[in-house]
This record gives sequence, C-alpha cells and structure tokens, in this order.
Amino acid sequence: MEAEAIKVERARTGAQTNQGRRWKKYMKFRYIYLLTLPGFFYFLLFKVVPMGGLIIAFQNYSPSLGILQSQWVGLENFIDLFTYDHFYKMLRNTLVINLFNLCFFFPLPIVISLMLNELRHEWFKRLNQSILYMPHFMSWVVVASLTFFLLSQDIGIINKYIAQMGGETRSFLTNPDYFWGLLTAQNIWKDVGWGTIIFLAATAGVDPQLYEAVEMDGAGRWRKIWHVTLPAIRSTIVILLVLRLGHMADVGFEQLLLMINPLVNEVADVFDTYAFTQGVQRGQISVGVTVGLFKGLIGLILVVMANKIVKRMGHEGIY
Repeated sequence: MEAEAIKVERARTGAQTNQGRRWKKYMKFRYIYLLTLPGFFYFLLFKVVPMGGLIIAFQNYSPSLGILQSQWVGLENFIDLFTYDHFYKMLRNTLVINLFNLCFFFPLPIVISLMLNELRHEWFKRLNQSILYMPHFMSWVVVASLTFFLLSQDIGIINKYIAQMGGETRSFLTNPDYFWGLLTAQNIWKDVGWGTIIFLAATAGVDPQLYEAVEMDGAGRWRKIWHVTLPAIRSTIVILLVLRLGHMADVGFEQLLLMINPLVNEVADVFDTYAFTQGVQRGQISVGVTVGLFKGLIGLILVVMANKIVKRMGHEGIY
C-alpha cells in the first residue's frame, strides 16, 4: 500500500511539474500567442462557424423559416443535381477549364521564377517583378474590358489589323472553340507574375555552396538549374500542385460571368454559374449550398488522393 501511495504521489508531482513547465512556456511566448489571436478568430468566425450552414443542402431552405424550422428533404437536392440535364456538361466544362489552367498556367510561374532567379542585376530583376505583378491587382472588369477592346469583332484591335492586312475578321469572343483558351490566356496574363512569389522565395533559400560545388565540377547555367535549383524547390512544387488539385471543381466565377454570352453557353456553363442562377437569381438557396458542398467534396477527395500518391513517390505531402 505504501508503494502504491508513493507511485501516486510521484505521478501527481510529475503532472504538476509538467503543468508548471507548460505554463512557463506559455508565458514565455505569450506575445506571440497574442499576435495569432486575430488570425485565429478570423478563421473561427468566417471559416469554421459558417460550415454549420452546410445543413441547408439537406433542407428545402426558406429564409422566413430559418435553418431550424425549414423542411428537411435528405438527399433530394443532391439527386436533383445529379439528374439535372446539363450536369455532365457542367462537369466537363469545369474539369476542362481547370485542366487547361493546370497544364498551361501552373508551370509558367515556375519557369518565370527560374528565369528571374538567374538575373544578376538586382534593379532589373525588381523591375521585371513589378511589371509581372501589376496585372494581379487589376479587377476582372478591367481585364474583360481589355479583352473586348483587343478581340471584339467590331472594334477589336486585332481584328482591325487583320482587316487592314486583307484578311477576314474572326469572332474570338463568341466562338466556342476559342473560349477555354481565352480564359486560360486571361489567367496567365493576370496571375502568372503573382504566382512566382512563392517559387522565388523557395529559390532564394537554396544554399549558395551547392551552386559553387557544381560550378567547380564544370556545370553550366542549365545544369545548375536542373541539378540544384529544381530539386531544391521540388517539395514546394509538389505541395502547391496538391493544393491546386483541391480547386479542380472551382472556376473563377467573376471572370466567367463577365466573359460568358449566349453563343458560348455550351462550353461556359459550369457549377458556379448554375449555383448563381439557381441560388441567387431564382432564390433556391438550398441548390446553391448543395453545389458548393459537392464541389468541396470533390476537392477534398482529389487532395487526399494526390497527397497519398506523392507520398508513395517519396515526396513530402501536405500532411
């Protein structure tokens, strides 16, 4: 009995000691914890708490009745979505637009960051970075207006040049064959410079001694990029690729809303436009929430699958 009492007393003393150490640690970093509080409350109020509204996807929601008194319909909203006549067309358009961005937009910030990293004159490097960053801060309204003035069949600069050269003008903005490429080109022009920030930060962290070592072995500039820079930023590329796959069901709604017209509906109708027309214009809020939840589940599944694949390939995943 005495031995058991001694063990209990030691366990209690050890727990008090650990608690005291934790408290000292908290007090030591108390100002850092205070700095994190605004971010914590931001995510709590605007990211976590609103997730409770996802139950609207399982209701026939009425704003006058509220969430608690609206009629429960189970999976009826999801069944209506999956049996919608244009569901597979929306799925195709959403995936194709994102595949275009994944294949053509995603690699470009990597290439540009590698090119900027090779510039020796710091002022010239900063000048190019500033020029590349500027389109990111433009509204999609401005981008759409510039696109109209460039490609419009009536007043577009490109079509005017084609007409002056004796060619036949083309309807770039109303031709479904050009629409997916046009959206991708807009994304590249607007955000490719902004996407280089993370990759430039990753390349800045490469140990200079590695470059010196390969230079002593006679490696040129391309060899240094291939054997030093790219392996050093590989983990960053993989993580951003996995996160990008989580947005495969998302399409820039503002961009699409500004560029869509009746002649390209066949290739422009996506889940975001369907949620807007049903949830906002027609007041079927449950349908809009259902689409959002469906898109979130697709993104979650793709992220989990991609993370498992990259881990099996020997890379570090996102968790």
